[in-house]
Amino acid sequence: MTDAYVSRETEPDDPPLAQEAKRAVEILNPSGEVQMPRPPKRRIICVANQKGGVGKTTTAVNVAVALALHGNRVLVIDLDPQGNASTGLNVPHHSGVPDVYQALIEGVPLDNVTQAVEEIPNLWAVPATIDLAGAEIELVSVVARESRLKRAIDGSAATYDYIFIDCPPSLGLLTVNALVATEEVMIPIQCEYYALEGVKALTENIEMIRSHLNPILNVSTVLLTMYDRRTRLADLVEQDVRAHFGAKCLNAVIPRNVRVSEAPSYSKSVMTYDPGSRGAVSYFEAAQEIALRGAQRAQTGGMA
Repeated sequence: MTDAYVSRETEPDDPPLAQEAKRAVEILNPSGEVQMPRPPKRRIICVANQKGGVGKTTTAVNVAVALALHGNRVLVIDLDPQGNASTGLNVPHHSGVPDVYQALIEGVPLDNVTQAVEEIPNLWAVPATIDLAGAEIELVSVVARESRLKRAIDGSAATYDYIFIDCPPSLGLLTVNALVATEEVMIPIQCEYYALEGVKALTENIEMIRSHLNPILNVSTVLLTMYDRRTRLADLVEQDVRAHFGAKCLNAVIPRNVRVSEAPSYSKSVMTYDPGSRGAVSYFEAAQEIALRGAQRAQTGGMA
């Protein structure tokens, strides 16, 4: 956890319940007074890691919700056939619902398959249904197969500050479409032993995509997830990741937190399920850091 969070956790002036209530109000932002900086131009961020179970979908959903609750217009594109991001946002994604498959394979405009997320203003989602499971095979014979998603996004008439693409845990054509469509990659890394092995394969794939298909592709953000402060292993992984990625690592770290795990079973993000929890506070701080770093990069005219 960040120093800011630890100081709030140990602050003596207010009892724990009062502190939690304050955090919840800050995160839910019912008055709309707390605003995160809006980027000067749309940011498309692919959330990717070929290793499953690292908090990829959880990260995409919660960061998107946090930004939307604080003044940004956000779209989440669910590109995983499992449809977990759609579940977390409580967006219908049963068979027959207009989904990302139709935009990729059938050329349906992205705006026609976009749904507003209930109870969260400024947040929209493109769901994934079971139809997407066959898209990897169908894309093989499609013209310009690697850039179908980019074409769909470029054809959208809607205005967004952020577009998050939640990728499947693989390096197939769906993930390639996401990497071609985006400028930035965010990599969630679980604080466990095999974490860096999967990241090595992903970064090699990103370099290949940058060389042949998308020269502006950039790993802009690395987020450590499932951090257990009780283990020395988590500290060692954190040291390795920060040494490897440097300033691309967010200062915010996502702890292991039961509320984060419970939220999807209620079709909610942890931000709305338990906004005062450690998990919600951590994702709020991560979203805030992403927004602030983006604003700083815009001012300096460069990419981190």
